[in-house]
Amino acid sequence: MKASQVLAVLAITASASAAPWKNNKWGNWRGGWKNQKCADGPFDFTSTYSVIATPDQVVDQSGNFTGGLPGTVGYYDYGINSRENYICWNIELQGFRGEYQSAANTATHIHEAPRGQAGPPRLAIPNPVPVGDGQKRISIGCMMGPFETGIISNGQDTGAGFEVRQIEQNPAGFFTDVHSSLAVPGAVRAQLG
Repeated sequence: MKASQVLAVLAITASASAAPWKNNKWGNWRGGWKNQKCADGPFDFTSTYSVIATPDQVVDQSGNFTGGLPGTVGYYDYGINSRENYICWNIELQGFRGEYQSAANTATHIHEAPRGQAGPPRLAIPNPVPVGDGQKRISIGCMMGPFETGIISNGQDTGAGFEVRQIEQNPAGFFTDVHSSLAVPGAVRAQLG
């Protein structure tokens, strides 16, 4: 992540930490962002996505279902502002095992591909960290373009030139996932539309 992106993430995340995620301003964070705006924060979403990622949706590079990492589930909530090209997330993983493993900058992504197909990562999101007894992992934050994934294809980063409006234009053409050393093609996956 570039220094300007880190500063944007830190600035927006610092503002977000002052506003509880599970209060009436945000609604229930699992699916509660629809048409919501935090009254005292910088969040103004043009679209929101709440999905439950499961192991049975994971495919390898050839489109073969792998079974992912049994016993793992991911709750992914995204808020997008396509006017300003930023995305916010609240991700919770339960039952994740192994180490994060990916050739990208992180092992938590939004990829471009329809259901049942593999595709390049467009966004690399900070990996969820263990909380409490470690059975649950959480990642909360925001980032603003330009984006980098750390994966080079055809001479450029797979996040180069990507804008979050592309998700809004075709949410079914994007999925979110996380990769584990015990399930390298993906532990869990869910289409955004």
